Amino acid sequence: MTPTLVRRHRPSSSSPESRARDWAEIQERMLVPLYEAVYERLEVGSGTRLLSLGCGSGLALLMAAARGATVSGVDPDGRRLALARERLLPEGGGPAHLGHGAPESLMERGTPAFNLVTAFDPLYCAGGSAHGMATALARAASCAERGAPVVLAGWGPQERCAASGALRVAARLADPMCAPARWRPSGRDDLENLAHEAGLRPDGSGRVACPYGYADMGSAVRGMLSTGAFDAAARATDEEQVTKELVEALHPYLRRDGTVWMPNVFRYLIARA
Repeated sequence: MTPTLVRRHRPSSSSPESRARDWAEIQERMLVPLYEAVYERLEVGSGTRLLSLGCGSGLALLMAAARGATVSGVDPDGRRLALARERLLPEGGGPAHLGHGAPESLMERGTPAFNLVTAFDPLYCAGGSAHGMATALARAASCAERGAPVVLAGWGPQERCAASGALRVAARLADPMCAPARWRPSGRDDLENLAHEAGLRPDGSGRVACPYGYADMGSAVRGMLSTGAFDAAARATDEEQVTKELVEALHPYLRRDGTVWMPNVFRYLIARA
């Protein structure tokens, strides 16, 4: 398993390129337990033809490929996608298909339909409107076999997600009129509602512990900022203010040895195309 506690990394600037690199080197691996739980439950292997929505810098695809799956992925962030290509196509070729566009663009004439679709990154799911995400899921499902599983992921109960405090900071700074008491990472039925809107039939779910572990406060701040959850807050205020309040929100999880440890639970839903 990929280690959850992230080692110290070199100082980083706040450029989009650095944020993408921080995502790949620090934050993306926090969801490894989620990837592993889903792949184990669905028996991902040599017969799997996987399409990943919001594939990020490709770690989940890499793990599926290691199990023998044929993998494809799309992501709206070109910088993350470039890092995915470095991981999956180190010599400019290979079995993976990656792109910016609609999932249909990844299907070559005569190739079989996908038999598994995933949307693992909860912030990718929340990055636009629920209707927009539902439309993306419906288009992806149209590229899959009838009855193929479509996996959606999101935050678990707020009281079991230590990252909730930091994400409330992001919401408050982005919109001061947003009452923190009303804000929540996700609701119990959000994934089911999204599946129904996309024309999918829910068919099982699960919960997975995905703790966020960092070697120091600097790595924790950079990892959290790399998610994109704080971008709107930085635009509404400034990055210095966002960083200051993020450090304050993370301070309760700073341990005596200098590491930062934040227990979280994620939920996934299996729906059928």
